[in-house]
Amino acid sequence: MINLSVIVPFFNEEQFLEESVNRLLSNDVYSSIFLIDNNSTDNSYEIAKNLATQHNKIELYKTNQDKGKGSALSFSRGLIKTSHVVIHDADLEYFPKDIVEMFDLAKKNQDSLILGSRFIGNKRRKNIYLRTFFANKVVSLFFSMVNFYRISDVATCYKLMPSNFFINTELKENGFSIEVELLSKFLKYNKSVLELPIAYEGRSYAEGKKIKTVDGAQYLISTIKYRFLN
Repeated sequence: MINLSVIVPFFNEEQFLEESVNRLLSNDVYSSIFLIDNNSTDNSYEIAKNLATQHNKIELYKTNQDKGKGSALSFSRGLIKTSHVVIHDADLEYFPKDIVEMFDLAKKNQDSLILGSRFIGNKRRKNIYLRTFFANKVVSLFFSMVNFYRISDVATCYKLMPSNFFINTELKENGFSIEVELLSKFLKYNKSVLELPIAYEGRSYAEGKKIKTVDGAQYLISTIKYRFLN
């Protein structure tokens, strides 16, 4: 039986969290939705708690400290009971209707990682910062060259993968470099990453965008690191 869980890591997302989760709930393809509060200091946890009381598919957990997105994903590994799992950021940059298409592809390719790419196809996209757009392109090209496997969008949030891989893989990165670590380790697990176009609407730093230039540099370092190390 193929079924799907969603992990939603969040930190200080009181402005967007409720709408982001409601977008998820508009599609009925998930068995469970795990909200992982990475020790927020705003009202995010109360918003998440209210959502969890209203919807029986939602489970809420809180980490002990804010170490970053990677630490929240590591925390969630023991919660997954479904055959597949997908990551959804708590901001409003991504559109969960794309997860439905990704899951349909996963049903036909159960051992593959399905990657939602912001750089292929012609879905609606809004990239606020050109430097971020080109940085993602460079990082993805570098990753592809180092791993001898073409990936168009390494830094995308939307990665839908077999739970066996996710649960049994030790994750070391605490921050955004978890994106590189997941892909690198999956290529060692099964050299099959299938890409689908997704929609995207980038938010500004004033709206809470968290990734920074230093994270792009860390992506490059992590690409080398996980190509040759576990």
